[in-house]
Amino acid sequence: MTPLRRTLLVAAVAVAGLAAWSSLVVIDATELGVFTRFGRVVGVATAPGLRVKWPTPLERVARVDRRLLSFTPVPAEYLSEDRKNLVVHTLVTWRTVDPVRYLATAGSRAMAQERLADIVLAAVGSVIGAHPSSAVISVDGRASRFAEVMRGILDEARPRIRAEYGIDLVDVRLRQLTLPEQNRSNVFARMQAERGKIAMQYRSEGEREYRKLVAVADHEKTRILAEAYREAERLKAEGDAHAMQVYADAFGRGPQFYKFTRTLSAYEKMLAGDTTIFLPADAEIFKILDGRPAGGGR
Repeated sequence: MTPLRRTLLVAAVAVAGLAAWSSLVVIDATELGVFTRFGRVVGVATAPGLRVKWPTPLERVARVDRRLLSFTPVPAEYLSEDRKNLVVHTLVTWRTVDPVRYLATAGSRAMAQERLADIVLAAVGSVIGAHPSSAVISVDGRASRFAEVMRGILDEARPRIRAEYGIDLVDVRLRQLTLPEQNRSNVFARMQAERGKIAMQYRSEGEREYRKLVAVADHEKTRILAEAYREAERLKAEGDAHAMQVYADAFGRGPQFYKFTRTLSAYEKMLAGDTTIFLPADAEIFKILDGRPAGGGR
């Protein structure tokens, strides 16, 4: 074989190898493959694996991400049904289900998210505008209709996005609800006034409850003291009666001794250490001290 033929054979083998290599395509599990031949779609690979196609200049493969994707559109301000301004921060979750339409209308993830944001924000404004602010904000502990609002946004935006861009709008969430900057000071002042009114009501109720408890305690105290005083008087009366009984018994057993002790007790109470008293000669105390019977002579 001449050198020229050898060179041509090697070149042919190389070209055939490159053609064969470019005819094999691996579709990843996270991708959808769109096969185009001269710009016309000839097939779509929805399952991962190895595919065979025409060599590259004749047939190309466009890869589309099939994973669940999310992004956050810019915050937007809306007016609720009850004329309340709300600044809404949203989170959009989506995936591609029709790669051919997706490539024809959006072409890239950035462009797809830009168009999704326009449709979703319009739907958010439409739905929030048809509901009062209490539908998404719980007021005074009452349940909001948040799930209903979210479902309304999805129902309004999903069919259009799927039909126009081949994208399934999986979910839309409100990440945050805030007030416009120019309204915050007035709203905060009103909130402070309402909280002050509630605090005053709580203080008034507490004061009323305190007075009721004090009145009950005072009544209970009066009752206990009255019962204690009554019991003390009863015990005192019983003690006095018992003492009189003891005195009577003692007087009956020894009248002279009883008279003597009573006389001494009377003088003890009457006389102090520096007291001088003049008694007649026939005073009863002298008779007792002298040992003479009462009524006798000196």
